[in-house]
Amino acid sequence: MIFKETKIDGAFVIEIEKLTDKRGFFARGYCEKEFKEQGILFEAVQANIGYNKFKHTIRGLHYQVKPHAEAKLVRCVKGEVWDVIVDVRPESPTYKQWLGVELTENNHTMLFIPEGCAHGYQTLVDNTEIYYMVSAFYAPEAEQGIRWDDQAFNIEWRETEQIFISDKDQKWENYNSSPQKV
Repeated sequence: MIFKETKIDGAFVIEIEKLTDKRGFFARGYCEKEFKEQGILFEAVQANIGYNKFKHTIRGLHYQVKPHAEAKLVRCVKGEVWDVIVDVRPESPTYKQWLGVELTENNHTMLFIPEGCAHGYQTLVDNTEIYYMVSAFYAPEAEQGIRWDDQAFNIEWRETEQIFISDKDQKWENYNSSPQKV
């Protein structure tokens, strides 16, 4: 795997190293040893699948607070997404910065999201599916979120006029107007 540091402290874009032959390719999608060599302590306890029927669906921005904070390793297995993270760790040197990465079924790129970062994505085509591993079990009482269009971050989504978004995600408060936890 090829780990590329991003502008968000502790977040990495990860490219696979393909062993190719006439049948196709084989690649490692996760290796605890290689992650540790990069200084990433990540132990997956749960894996989630998100399927989205329509192009321009936005899910997020979500995160869980301590002691249930979670790191994520995200990959798009069908279609294309604009995957976005926002650093909401007040002690972080990249606090309130955001990062967007295009993850597709063809580029096989993954995004490692450290604890304390909100996560969301927008589908770029119909019938898109993501697969991601998390380091903590889902705990509803620890769930937090911020609005996808919060002016505190000015995230550059790919489409903002004709989107599909859940009522729950539409109702998250703006980050600066609500007491946030990390």
